[in-house]
Amino acid sequence: MLRLMPVGDSMTIGSTGDHTWRYRLWQHLCATYGGPFTLVGPRETLYDKAADAPTSHAYADPDFPCGHLAGWGEGWLHMAPLIGEAMRERRPDVLLVSLGLIDLGFYTDAEQTARNARAFVAAAREADPAVRMVVLPVIPNIRAAADELFAHQVARFNDLLAKAVADLDEPASPLLLASIPESYDIHTDTYDGTHPNPSGEHKLAGAFAGAMWGAWGIGHPYAPGRS
Repeated sequence: MLRLMPVGDSMTIGSTGDHTWRYRLWQHLCATYGGPFTLVGPRETLYDKAADAPTSHAYADPDFPCGHLAGWGEGWLHMAPLIGEAMRERRPDVLLVSLGLIDLGFYTDAEQTARNARAFVAAAREADPAVRMVVLPVIPNIRAAADELFAHQVARFNDLLAKAVADLDEPASPLLLASIPESYDIHTDTYDGTHPNPSGEHKLAGAFAGAMWGAWGIGHPYAPGRS
């Protein structure tokens, strides 16, 4: 069975009432992947904004394997120390990673964030030298649109992330850089300039699906109307 672990921040965990891009990807693979698969991770909840805690199970559609390693306000800084244990417990074959915006916004500059990303990859491979990874660059959000210095940090980190992926890619443990969807628009694909609405969820799912299909033949090109 193919085991996929979504790893991310608030865009990945989602909040009460969301479908999440994790659900959209699961739907897509149910329709297009010709073998057994599941989503795994040590966490299953959504973030509850009223409680200010990740305690909600109120998915818009809870009928899917909702395991993940994602957290509201967490980034590479937080996940690098956790990924090894999560992998040993849940044994994913593929990591689907969307991190970095929180790091750059609150914790670390582009250079340190890139070092933390490299530490994450090393820790994942220490747990499983054959793990495959797909990494999504940071999508500039509403803050980047208004803050030139922050936008520069996002662009700088994405350059460093691309270099890290090129440096660290190995035949035994492939590392892919997904593409930010060309049509992604923070005004129409998010509900607040950062967090994806349903159309944004589809586009994020499509970014991961497209990378896996193009490199490994997993699934099929993403078609939102079918998912």
